[in-house]
Amino acid sequence: MRVDYDEFKIRDYQNVISLWKSCKGIGLSSADSKDSMEAYLTRNPGMSFVAKYQTGIVGAVLCGHDGRRGYLHHLAVHPTHRNQGIGRTLVQRCVNALQRIGIQKCHLFIFHNNIEGLQFWEKIGWSVRHDLGVVSKEITPFKT
Repeated sequence: MRVDYDEFKIRDYQNVISLWKSCKGIGLSSADSKDSMEAYLTRNPGMSFVAKYQTGIVGAVLCGHDGRRGYLHHLAVHPTHRNQGIGRTLVQRCVNALQRIGIQKCHLFIFHNNIEGLQFWEKIGWSVRHDLGVVSKEITPFKT
């Protein structure tokens, strides 16, 4: 099976959002709107990727950085295409992009109950941190 990998472009948005919605363990919010995604991809060019098989997208990942640390979001591979190295390849492309600009550490967020996801990350050499938690706040955009 030949899978092609490309940079995630905004033209891929509808297919990627459909993939994410079909995959258990991916949490979507208003931050994943098309406008927000376009801003993210523009701010982090060449860092997010899609995997394509024939005419469809079977994998996707968002990657960006804050100048100090890298962050991965929403890694997903369609269930019919898992265990073929697609997720690992998408992650490695992100890590390579971060390395090229001098980022030395990368984080990601994952739901505690996403056992399959946790197993994947540990299998490819990432460490689950038990010493950190996440604190969040929803911020309402200014109305213009």
